[in-house]
Amino acid sequence: MKKPFLLLLIVLVSWLIMAQSCFMFRTADAKAIAAFQKSGITLKTGTRYQNGAPLHYVQTGSDSLPTLIFIHGTPGSWNAFEIYLRDSLLRNRYRMISIDRPGFGYSNFGKAWNLADQSKLMGPVLAQFKNNQPLWLVGHSLGGPMVLQLDLDYPQLATGLVLISGSIDPDAEKPEHWRKILEKTPLKFFLPGAFRPSNTELIYLKTDLKILSPRLGDVKKPVLFIHGKSDSWVPPVNVEFGIKQLVQATRIDTLWLEGGHFIPWTAFTPIQQKLLALHP
Repeated sequence: MKKPFLLLLIVLVSWLIMAQSCFMFRTADAKAIAAFQKSGITLKTGTRYQNGAPLHYVQTGSDSLPTLIFIHGTPGSWNAFEIYLRDSLLRNRYRMISIDRPGFGYSNFGKAWNLADQSKLMGPVLAQFKNNQPLWLVGHSLGGPMVLQLDLDYPQLATGLVLISGSIDPDAEKPEHWRKILEKTPLKFFLPGAFRPSNTELIYLKTDLKILSPRLGDVKKPVLFIHGKSDSWVPPVNVEFGIKQLVQATRIDTLWLEGGHFIPWTAFTPIQQKLLALHP
């Protein structure tokens, strides 16, 4: 009996040691720059600080162009939007910036914040990229409510908002009680890499959306919803909820696509065309 127990103990300890280095969903700057360079694309990388917290980002496209700022879901990092940053049509039209949200990538990896606290860190940093040209915030999944939070906290920041598979309806959130069990027990330490802060912020999200939803009527920007018709992770009812709540949005457009939650990658072309149309 001692041998199997010892073996199990070794496996568990090894997993605990490896857990934080696995599934980090991030690429070192030097490696990313070299990969883009092979395709003849200049990738700029940088880190800016807000309240002592690092916020890491990458950029393609000229500083003189209108801006698309991409905000990833959970877990994830800037390279969730790599296919967009590489696209020649988009690069000719926009400066594109993709940021590691707080807790992910190289932005203080491993620590989780709620939406309001993330906004306090990201808003002042993103404002530094304003260049007297249109600036659109583009968020996927949890990045959807993130762009709404940013707009409500910093209404002078963006020209408009794009929510791709955005999770914004508090009533559509699954209870997922098992997340709290993971969070409050030693099982938390078995979550690998970015899944640990992801689990925590998804617990926060249940409350975050309840706080955010009464404020949505104050959004006074054009809003574009892009959503998969068969998205089972973030159901289409989120779009219906947004349309009802965003009563002061200057314009609301929708693009329904075949597919589920991963349409940023499975339906690149129609999304690319819609992004190009934001600033003809």
